[in-house]
Formats: sequence, C-alpha cells, structure tokens
Amino acid sequence: MKGGNSRHRKRIMEKTAAKNLRKVPNNKNTPDRPSSIKLKKREFFMLLLFTASLLFLIYRLGHIQFVKGEEYQRMAYSNQTQKRQINPKRGTIYDRNGKGLAISASVDTIGVNPKELRDEVKGDETRLRTIANDLADILGMDSEDIMKKFLANTRFEFIKKKVDRDIGAKVRAYVTNAGLWSIYVDEDSKRYYPKGNLASHVLGFTGTDDQGLSGIELVLESTLKGVPGKIMNEVDVLGRQVSFSRERYIDAIDGYNVYLTIDETIQYLAEKAMDQAVLDYNLKRGATCIVMDPNTAEVLALVSKPDFDPNDPDALPFGVQDDDWKGFNDPEDSKYLWQTVFRNKAVMDTYEPGSVFKAITAAAAIEENIVSLNTPEVCKPISLAGHTINCWKKGGHGPEDFLHAVYNSCNPVFVKTALDLGINKFYNYFRLFGFTERTGIELQGEPTNEEYRNLQHKDPKEIDLAVSSFGQRFQITPIQMITAYCAIANGGNLMKPTIIKQITDSEGNIIKKFEPQVVRKVISEETAAIVRQALEGVVSEGTGKNAYVAGYRIAGKTGTSQTLQTDSEGRYIVSFMAIAPANKPRVCVLVVLDHPQVDMNLRSGGILAAPVAGKLTEEILKYLQVEREYTEKDKQEMTQEVYVPNVIGLTAAEAEDKLKAFGLKFMYEGELSGPDAIIYNQTPKADFSIPQNSTIILYTEENRAETVVTMPDLTNRTVSEAIEALERIGLNIRIRGSGLAQKQEYPPGTPLKKGQVVEVSFVEMIGD
Repeated sequence: MKGGNSRHRKRIMEKTAAKNLRKVPNNKNTPDRPSSIKLKKREFFMLLLFTASLLFLIYRLGHIQFVKGEEYQRMAYSNQTQKRQINPKRGTIYDRNGKGLAISASVDTIGVNPKELRDEVKGDETRLRTIANDLADILGMDSEDIMKKFLANTRFEFIKKKVDRDIGAKVRAYVTNAGLWSIYVDEDSKRYYPKGNLASHVLGFTGTDDQGLSGIELVLESTLKGVPGKIMNEVDVLGRQVSFSRERYIDAIDGYNVYLTIDETIQYLAEKAMDQAVLDYNLKRGATCIVMDPNTAEVLALVSKPDFDPNDPDALPFGVQDDDWKGFNDPEDSKYLWQTVFRNKAVMDTYEPGSVFKAITAAAAIEENIVSLNTPEVCKPISLAGHTINCWKKGGHGPEDFLHAVYNSCNPVFVKTALDLGINKFYNYFRLFGFTERTGIELQGEPTNEEYRNLQHKDPKEIDLAVSSFGQRFQITPIQMITAYCAIANGGNLMKPTIIKQITDSEGNIIKKFEPQVVRKVISEETAAIVRQALEGVVSEGTGKNAYVAGYRIAGKTGTSQTLQTDSEGRYIVSFMAIAPANKPRVCVLVVLDHPQVDMNLRSGGILAAPVAGKLTEEILKYLQVEREYTEKDKQEMTQEVYVPNVIGLTAAEAEDKLKAFGLKFMYEGELSGPDAIIYNQTPKADFSIPQNSTIILYTEENRAETVVTMPDLTNRTVSEAIEALERIGLNIRIRGSGLAQKQEYPPGTPLKKGQVVEVSFVEMIGD
C-alpha cells in the first residue's frame, strides 16, 4: 500500500513538473509572445508595401504604354531620326490676265550635320577649317561663321539659305568630290517679284523664311504657303547616320495660286502718273491712286507713294538721304519703313475729301426730290452759327441753277441744299454710301467700323451738316470714296470692293472664285444718271476742265481740303474723282495728291489733280479700246497728228511738194538753195508723229551738223504766246489742254535740235 502510494505520488509529481515545464518558456528555443506579434506586423507592412509598389509599377507601366506611349514613341523616333525640311513652292500671284507678279524661283539651301561631319574628318580641325574656307569662297561668306556651325553640338545647322542654283551646283560638286555626306544641298524656293516696285503695296513682301509680312502675301499666307515636306534618315545616339540606312522623302505640297483683279498695264499707267505727279509737284507726303471697275467693284489698279521694291524691301527709300541706313537692322529705320513706306495710303490713311464729296450731297438731295438740276440757286456767302461760309470764288457766282452750282462747285449752294435735306436724311445717306463702315477689301490696315465712326460727327449740329456738305471736318479713306462713286457710276448699287479674282491649284482648277457683291441699293438708276450728267458738265464746262479729253466723255469732281497741318505746315490735299465714259462707265479713277510744294494759288484739285486724272483716264480708256466720240467742238479744236515723210535724197522742189501734201511747213538750213538742191538731212526724222502744220528743218549741205537751239521758259504763257515763242527759234509744239502753260517736256535751258517737237501742258487757272 505504501509502495503503491509512492508510485502514485511520483506520477502526480511528474505530471505537475511537465505542466510547469510547458508554462515556463525556454529562452533559447521558444520566442516570447510580444516578439511574435512584432514580427507579424512587420511582415504585414512589407506585404502591403510590396503590393503598393507592384500596383504603382503596373500603373506606371500602363501610363507609359497607353497614355504616354505615342509621345514617347515620337520622342524616340525623333532621337533616332534626322529630318530636313523641304520647303514648298509658294503659290504664284498673278494679275487678272495671268501675268506673274510674285513668283517662287527655284534655289538651293545648304545645311550640315555638325556631329557627323566631325566624325567624317575624324576630328581633324585643320580639315574642317579647309572645308569652311572652301565653302566660304563658293558662298561668299565668312569662313569663321561656317566654322561656328561646324563646331555646333547639334544634328543640323543651316549654312546658307536660298542660294542661286548655280551656286548650289558648285557646292554639290564640291561635297561630292570631297566625299562628304554630312553637308546637304536641298532644293528650296525664293520669292521673286519680276516687276520690281509694281503694285508693291498690294503684293506686300515675304521674310527670310518665305512667310508673308504684308499685303496679299500676309492676308493670304495660309493659301499661298503650302505644306512643307521632309527628308528623313536614321541616326544613332550621337546623331550619326546609321550605315546602309535609306533616306525617305515626304514631298512638299505647293501653295495655291492667287489671281488678283489688278490689271498689270493699268497698274503701270497709274504708277507712272503718280511718279510724275510726285516729281512735278514735289509731293511731300506722297500720292494715292485707285482705279476700279464700277460694275463689279474690282480694283484694277491701286497705287500708294512712296513705294518700295519687294525684292529688297528695306533698301534705302527713294528720296531719302541717310548715309547710315541699316533698314530692318536698325529700329529707327525699321519704324520709318513700316509707318511711311510700307503704309498703304489708299486703304489705311484717312483724309478730308473736300469738294469731291459734293456728288454725294447732290445724289442724296436729288433722290429725296429736294432739288433738280433746274432748281434756281444763288451762290453768295452764307452765315451760320457765327460762321461765314464762302465760295472758293471771291464773292460767289451769283444767281445760277443747281446744275451750274455743281459745275462751279459752289459751297454756299451745297450748304443750303444740305440744310434743306436735314440732318437725319443727310447722315442716313452718309451711312448708306458706306462712310461709317469698312469696305471689306482684302488688304490689311483698313480702319475698323468704330475707328471710322470716331472720325465722323458724333452728335451733328447744323454747322457740322453745313461743312460736311462740301466734304470738310470729317475723314474717310480713299477706298471708301471711290467705292461710293462706283455706286453713282453703276446705277445706284454700293458694292464690296475686291482685289482678288480667284484662287487656283497648281493644275489650274478653281478653288475659290470671288464674285461681285452688292451691299445695298443707295440711289435709283435715274438719280445716278442725273448726277453723272452733272459731273460730266463739271469736266466740260466747270472746275474740272483740266481733266477734259477730246473724244472721251469724262464725268468728274475736283476737291481741295485743308488738314490738321495746314496752319503749321501749309499742308493741303488735292484730289480728283473721274467716271468714264460718263454715259456707259467702264472705270472710276481717284487721284489724291498730298501736300504739293507749289505756289499757293495753284493748290487746288482743279489745277493739280484734274490734269493728272484726265490724262491717266485717257490712257486707260485707250488701253481698254474704248472708241472716242468726238463732239463738233472737239473736231474744230483738234490738231491732227501726221507721220513725217522721208524727203532725204529728194530735190528741194520734190521735198516741198511732199511736205505740203502732208500739211507740213518747212525751213532750210544751209547755204545751198534752189529747186535742184539735194536734201541731205531733216528734223524731225521720217516716221515721227508730229502735229500737222509743224515745220520740218531741211539740210541742203552734206555732213552739216544739225542746228541746236535752247529751250525757253514757257511757264504761265498762253497757248498763242507759247506757240510764238517756240516758232521764233524753230521748235514745234504739241499742245495739251488749254489755259496757261504749267508744264513743258524739257526744262528751260535744255539744248534741242531745231525742228524738234516739244509737248507743253496748259491748265485753266480755276479753283476748287
């Protein structure tokens, strides 16, 4: 029993010991509970961080692959590819008859891959300098400038742009012979204006990269410029062309061609007339001329002086003296060019039109039945709001009808007419004729509608109405003035002026055609015809006499206006507006001469602008093959032109008979005389056109020098006085106009051959 209990206690003790053993951890083999929890937290954090990193990497991979894939692909492609641009040919600008006014000539552009070139010469700077010197000789450049490009840390540099093809051929031959593949000669084009200054303000000019900077070149930049092409090849990370890689070409797409409404011949005639006016009258602020077809509102010519050569736009302007001229490279020179020379006065400049505007007042009054051509009027000074308004003729013209008030350009009569018309109706016609809004012509720089309105009377009073009736104290542009006159010429339709006829592709297919656009009806056909009738009388009998041309029915109006600089500088603007032929208008011609440097008594549109406009209109109508319709008065006053017959080798008797048959007189020079004397020389020569009844000088001595006489000063002489003065010394005369001599073909003191024909222009000394 005792032994059994002992064994039992032993088992109990063993169990207790084992249980205690489980309760007490072994420091070496069994971790404690807090350490195990930390480990599990750390493992969870690491798992979370790994998961987040994996998700971020998946997101970045997706972002790079799907969102930025194309961009990175382009960047990689760019790093692996070298591209050289092929410039497209800029579209040609033609006149209405297909004559090229702005063309793109083929040239070459020289470029280089500097990194590859240095590899080609194996870093030999001496060889690089030799190449630079050789190219400098061919291209006319400084070799140091070329060396800087060779040493640039880039894949491509332009050496010289737009060189002539023969120079490009020399460079191409040089690099081929030298075995250089990293110097490129690529085809290019350069803008060229074959007519020089002709229509420069219409055409504008381009920059060094053939981008339009002014005129049509700027307005139609997107139409003319085309789409560039490319030459591409594969390169390594250092920019060197990969061996055996092939160049790929993407052809350039040339720009569209533009046909203007400008007629090259009419433009030339207008520019020649303005150039002569600038010289004759020493115009301090230039001149403007616009010629339009009133039936379509197409601009046939547009001239602004001073002008420029688009081939060299920043060259020293004509008449400017500046030994230090730098053009675009000097801020002051550049400012002068943009503000003066490049400024298109026909579209951008505003001026007071003066009496040219009276046709608008007359049209409004006739349309509203305020007056008729037979309405009795009295031209005498009129007082209004403390101001006295006079006629240009001292004391006025006295009693007359409205028709003769138009002929005589009587300010007081037009003031009365405008007052009878009333402020509301007058300014309504002012608006209808387009003087408060842009014309919309396709040239930059025309004032905005708001700017136009700022130049007019905001809240007009009677005095404003009075001075506006004869074109003073408000400002418009020349393009507005001629557009309004076109409405009178075409039967009453105000039209949108246009200078673009059509746009075509390189195959001649019409992309866009510009059709005539009627803005609105402003007066009736009957009113338009009445106004034209009155304006025709202005030229045949009134202040526009100096624009009269035998055989052509020209309607027109003179204008003389003061400016803000009249008191300080003596600046006047004189103008003339013509419609021809008056019965069936083909053209409207506006001539504006700014600040003529002549005697004060000559500063009128009737004396200065009318003869210029009349002669130009005559030349245009002759070019358009408009037949002359001579009045009986024309026929009586006309001097017949004949061609001089050849009498050299004939006897004196035979020569006299032949000359008499042509209505010519004769005079002998030489000691030999008598009917059997032989004619060895004559002046003028055979086939020269001269006025009938002129004198031919006959030389009866062989090898005798032609007699020389000195041209006299005919200024302010009457026609008969000028004829007598020239006959006295043996010169013949061709008479232009009537009145007093104001212009002679040769300056006083010029040595001339006896018998030579001298053209002398006469003008009536009339005002307005």
